[in-house]
Amino acid sequence: MKVKINPDAEIANAVREGLKHTGGYCPCRREHTEDNKCMCREFREQIEDPDFEGFCHCMLYYKSRED
Repeated sequence: MKVKINPDAEIANAVREGLKHTGGYCPCRREHTEDNKCMCREFREQIEDPDFEGFCHCMLYYKSRED
């Protein structure tokens, strides 16, 4: 399993700018709760799922099943 930053620099930079403006909370979420602090709870749970492969909600991170 590998978690890496989205290879599309434009998307990654846009999300990082959003994180700066929200104090580290997912810019795609309205509520600023600990569950929505980057890396959000939803994606942390997806990382634990050995069958999950894909992007987090805001598209900043990608989890692959390959080592």
